[in-house]
Amino acid sequence: MTEPEPEWRLLPDLASRALGGSVVWANDEFFAEKENLIKPEPATFGAGDFGHKGKVYDGWETRRRREAGHDFAIVRLGCPGIVRGVVVDTAFFRGNYPPEISVEAACADGYPSPAELAGQRWHPLVPRSAASGDSANAYAVTDGHRWTHVRLSIYPDGGVARLRVHGEVVPDPAFLTGTVDLAAQENGGVVLACSDEFYSAPAHLIMPGRARVMSDGWENARRRGPGNDYVIIGLAAAGHLRQVEIDTSYFVGNAPGWITLSAATTRQIGAQSDWREVLPRTRVQPDTRHRFLISDPLPVAQIRLDVIPDGGLARLRAHGELTQEALALVLQRWLDTTPPQ
Repeated sequence: MTEPEPEWRLLPDLASRALGGSVVWANDEFFAEKENLIKPEPATFGAGDFGHKGKVYDGWETRRRREAGHDFAIVRLGCPGIVRGVVVDTAFFRGNYPPEISVEAACADGYPSPAELAGQRWHPLVPRSAASGDSANAYAVTDGHRWTHVRLSIYPDGGVARLRVHGEVVPDPAFLTGTVDLAAQENGGVVLACSDEFYSAPAHLIMPGRARVMSDGWENARRRGPGNDYVIIGLAAAGHLRQVEIDTSYFVGNAPGWITLSAATTRQIGAQSDWREVLPRTRVQPDTRHRFLISDPLPVAQIRLDVIPDGGLARLRAHGELTQEALALVLQRWLDTTPPQ
């Protein structure tokens, strides 16, 4: 029987290029570039793809090591956060995967260079552990501190297709003052529930930047029964909602016909008594960025977007200001998760 996926696999990939992650250094990338590690899409394989250096792999691959030591790569996370689990995916690396790996983390202020990162104190997240070839090697992490960088070490050399660093975004409170996107994943927003994600995940709705293609958004299956589809998003913290953007870009023949937006003061999924409508049933157009002003005096901790009867969206933005109480809680969490120096 197949083992169930650990719950932390559902958390955002803090290292993903889509969230702003970057591979800032690798001691060797002779066969395949380090940047492949954080591509959001799964690795692919072309049996006939060969270059001047040999087989072309969709991953990071170092040369065969002939001296002591091991290879490593450093990734700057797209957002600072608490790491709950790591996946070292060796997809398609069968005779050239590393038999062992380890993962360490650092918390650095500002934007340090690779040379400056070398002088940082690195803390173990995953001790030196066995890895299998052509597998998504998953490792749970119990450390509760906030990190900005991770270092993947492979022993002694080899190839890794993807590195996933799943965890919880811990936003810097200094950047949550004034009007911000309360739903944005980079600010701590998270998808709490969704009726259907047949074609693509609802987490795409709150990713940074504009969607580039339809698959960058959330798309459900065609509804054939009663009711409608919806997504519930927990905001970065409680705040006052001022305006929302409902973006159907690239959804030309499969956008919703109408939408409604509801808000709740507390983050309690299924507590229907707390929901209130802040945007009534409104017609939307295909391939269009819609902006709506919201007039609601109460604080909002989560929002529910209903698409009627179904259909896809590229992005959802919820602009507003955190309450003073919520901002104080964000600051306290930032301080509580600071690693020991």
